[in-house]
Amino acid sequence: MDSACQCGLLTASKTPVPLKNISVDVQVKGFVADVSATLKYKNEEQNPLEAVFVFPIDEDSAVYNFEAVVDGKTIIAEIQEKKQAQETYEDAISQGQEAFLLEQDISSGDIFSCSVGNLPPGQEASVTFSFVRELALEADGAVRFVLPAVLNPRYTPQEAGTESVTTGLPRAPVGKLLYTLEMNTTVQSSYGVSRIESNCGLSPLQYLAEDKTAAQVSLTEGHQFDRDVELLIYYNEVNKPSVTVEAGLPSAPPGSLMAEVAVMLNFYPNIPESGEQSSCGEFIFIVDRSGSMDCGMSNEMNSPQRIDSAKETLLLLLKSLPLGCFFNIFGFGSHFESFFPESVEYTQESMDSAVEKVKSMAADFGGTEILEPLKHIYNQAGKSGHPRQIFIFTDGEVGNTAEVISLVQRNNSQHRCFAFGIGEGASTALIKGITRAANGTCEFITGKERMQPKVLRTLKCSLQPVVKNVSLNWTLPSGLESTLLSQVPTSIFRGQRTIVYAQIKGKSDDVTDAEVSLSYTFKDEIFKNTLQFPLQTKNDSRLTIHRLAAKNVLRDIDQRDESASEEVKKKILETSLQSGVVSSLTAFIAVNKDLKQPMQGPLTQRNIPVPYIQSMMPRFHMSGFPVAMCCSAMPSMPMMQYDTCCSIDSAENARYDSAVDYSMQVAYMDDESYDAAPEVIATPEPEIIPPPKEDPLLRLISLQKADGSWQLDAALASALGTTQEDLVAKTPGKNVDPALWATVLAVIWLHSTSADQQEEWELLEAKALSWVKAKAGSSLADLVKAGNSLLQAVVNPKVFGL
Repeated sequence: MDSACQCGLLTASKTPVPLKNISVDVQVKGFVADVSATLKYKNEEQNPLEAVFVFPIDEDSAVYNFEAVVDGKTIIAEIQEKKQAQETYEDAISQGQEAFLLEQDISSGDIFSCSVGNLPPGQEASVTFSFVRELALEADGAVRFVLPAVLNPRYTPQEAGTESVTTGLPRAPVGKLLYTLEMNTTVQSSYGVSRIESNCGLSPLQYLAEDKTAAQVSLTEGHQFDRDVELLIYYNEVNKPSVTVEAGLPSAPPGSLMAEVAVMLNFYPNIPESGEQSSCGEFIFIVDRSGSMDCGMSNEMNSPQRIDSAKETLLLLLKSLPLGCFFNIFGFGSHFESFFPESVEYTQESMDSAVEKVKSMAADFGGTEILEPLKHIYNQAGKSGHPRQIFIFTDGEVGNTAEVISLVQRNNSQHRCFAFGIGEGASTALIKGITRAANGTCEFITGKERMQPKVLRTLKCSLQPVVKNVSLNWTLPSGLESTLLSQVPTSIFRGQRTIVYAQIKGKSDDVTDAEVSLSYTFKDEIFKNTLQFPLQTKNDSRLTIHRLAAKNVLRDIDQRDESASEEVKKKILETSLQSGVVSSLTAFIAVNKDLKQPMQGPLTQRNIPVPYIQSMMPRFHMSGFPVAMCCSAMPSMPMMQYDTCCSIDSAENARYDSAVDYSMQVAYMDDESYDAAPEVIATPEPEIIPPPKEDPLLRLISLQKADGSWQLDAALASALGTTQEDLVAKTPGKNVDPALWATVLAVIWLHSTSADQQEEWELLEAKALSWVKAKAGSSLADLVKAGNSLLQAVVNPKVFGL
């Protein structure tokens, strides 16, 4: 295929897509979701089909059941060692039998594939898989459930050898998927369901109980599964600790995980809010500059580009750092660069230099290779007396996830790591894995969400005094003992939930309640979060708590450095096979052995198309054809001749980043669509859209000095909506420091015009107020009064401590 044929928009194949519908049932109980997803297939072709669907599942999900229905017959799948399951599947296919395989991808715990083999012409079949998962708690108290749809191709570094399973998947743009999604959700909470919000259309909320402890809601009819579905569930109370006790499975081997009582502990540590902020620390910001960062945050029109949101966030972070700390900023793609050779002290000069470099950042570094910058950082000695805190911003399209997590795990004594998954399709395995490995926290920013408040909240946490000496203490009746199934956290953050799983073993005639306490030290004061609970167990046929506990055990084992050892592999297999929860070493297999006649003739494979996030970009011209660039990936193809049109670093690397680097907008619907010569469609030149106006808040913030002050100059006056002459003329007093007057005005402006974005500027405001109080003396009240008058504001003097 020559370079001319690799340009333009390729037309989609007319081949029918065998996946027709996805139906999902979600049962939310408190902070746990139990999900059953049914995939309905139909073979509309003349030959038997093998349909392969690769899809994302949140990394925390415990997949525990798989079954198929063919001609009214239900076939329950068996969990087997993965190699054995794959051989069983291949043998069945070769013998003309129908077979069904569900497995976790070897490269990442948040990618699964479902294979339906030997589906006869004209036949319908459905497969159902089930999983349970914990639900995240948002800052506003919402319990967040996400059903992911977008599976962005994962960039595979050249040295990794094997490409990610996502590389060659067929992709369809928004509105072009040929299968729909039905989703019904039931929510139960003893604290009462207040409301449910979503990024997708919902039916009216229907309460199932008068006390509003149960409710249900559904997606509107005809929903195309072309974006992640997000539900935000609001309870009347979410900050109460709780304990769930679940009976074991009588038929399980004695002493095994499934045989004993399992306990899920939900703690809400009571950490006092401290006005104290550390002025020490080494803050390293690692920003994804791969091509996919030029995609929009969502498929919405006028959605901000991921790289632009990251740059805006970096500006806020730079203005919010405390004097006396150290910092550095790295950009990574196929290669990496840092702003400074090593972390530098935060001063006016270093901040100004960094701000200018942030302005010039672009998504122009090719593929997504995060391993090398992390190695470089870990090989640099930290700053004595300045704990290292690493902030990672990425859309998470990484193919060597396990290797990255392992590296972070080996170095977790050197730092804490906070990660932010940007845009739909960010790898939950990567983002959650690296923060769990380094005692940090993670956030996912999708749709219309702003990145800035989530990141600034995290920075605020990292500046707070450290919670130390975390421990768990049990008081159990005689004859009983506890065994932890998940790790006790070494770091606790204010306002965040902590979940711990445990087993209770033994027998006791004592029917008194049990007690467990989470103890920790904060600023030399000991705190306890104590839970008392009855030992009466609840029977749950789905064994939800046991499955979640098993998932935690499997994940912890999988992320150990010695995970490749035979002993560890044996432990993974044992836990997975006993619990029925899929692992990296197991898979579900089902075979329909009752076919009246084995399938004959050639078997046609159809890969089910998945949605991608599309973002049109500047045009380049190749061989005379105008090319519309976008954030999608081509299946494995020869590398384009980039040197004929533009310059890109590491162009020799054929496994370029999934989104640009720079691939074309393609809607491959099957493997045959690029065997034939593609149709090239010349598209008209796009309308030139003027750049958006500068955000007034960012304009003001960009003028702040490293010490928290502002200068009284024309730029500040313009940001405040007046003139420099007017500011000087209305200064209250002749001997007032112009910078003091300017800073008071800036703080008043923040409160009077941007109060709804306070989380984004409260740290830099704290610096400003500290500076003002040190300079103002008795004149502060007059300055605030004059400032309110000038800006026609009514900001309470208490803001300034008056």
